[in-house]
Amino acid sequence: MKHWIAVYTKPRHEKAVRKQFEDNEIESYLPMVRQKHRWSDRMKWVEVPIFKSYIFVRIELKENLRVLQTQGVHNIVKFQNKVALIPEIQIQNLRAMIEGGFNPFPTDYFFVGDQVEVMGGPLRGLVGIVARNDAPNKLIIKIDAIQHAVAVKIEQKYLKPMKH
Repeated sequence: MKHWIAVYTKPRHEKAVRKQFEDNEIESYLPMVRQKHRWSDRMKWVEVPIFKSYIFVRIELKENLRVLQTQGVHNIVKFQNKVALIPEIQIQNLRAMIEGGFNPFPTDYFFVGDQVEVMGGPLRGLVGIVARNDAPNKLIIKIDAIQHAVAVKIEQKYLKPMKH
């Protein structure tokens, strides 16, 4: 049975790896979006991967050696020493977003308990803890001050994870 898995590539090797997968008849998906890039002398629209250094492949797990032997592949993504399987519906949803004309962009993935810093707006510079992950693109963070905590609802785009 074939499963979708994530493959981690060397930096900026996503397109070359995809081409090799195609040549070797390995089903793959590299979600791309158009972005305007500025060089010193011009502006140009370019297609870039949504997830830097990642490409998705659909294989039988026993075929993973073929994937790992592909030039530019660093490793197969695993959790707790098991290959991380990606549900088909998540790949379909990603395709639907892109093919539907939306321009998705990667965003930080927060968990309850993560320490974050506010990067914009009137609370810029404030450090807090993610208390709840509720509405889409919204987080509630706890801010400890004078041995009290307050909660504030803030858009995720204004938050940056703190390095531990």
